[in-house]
Amino acid sequence: MERQKEAILNSVTHVVKCVFPNTTNHYDTLFGGTALQWMDEVAFITATRFSRQRMVTVSSEKVDFKKPIPSGTFAELIGKVTMVGTSSLKIRVDIYIEHMHKNHRELAVSGEFIMVCIDEHKNAVPIQLA
Repeated sequence: MERQKEAILNSVTHVVKCVFPNTTNHYDTLFGGTALQWMDEVAFITATRFSRQRMVTVSSEKVDFKKPIPSGTFAELIGKVTMVGTSSLKIRVDIYIEHMHKNHRELAVSGEFIMVCIDEHKNAVPIQLA
């Protein structure tokens, strides 16, 4: 259990992206699909850092878009393991808006991703912490 707690702490992932015009829609805010892609990537990195095994996304749950993410801001994505199963992990990913020229940030998007550990034949296998 102690190794699991340590692995959870060590797998927390922070990624910061700049929201450029090529990632925005006609409202000058981040495309929802781009946000989901970034979140899935962070969930994958978090799960892999936790397990150090092959991990794949099997589902996403309740993604809440609370605030639009405008062009010209930073988006900080934070991934955390919130549940450990036999062969699966639940990863929560939050996106915070950080304004470039202000010392202020706020939660914009939250979602959960279920990741499963697989072998070389793409079959689910138990997570084995080193």
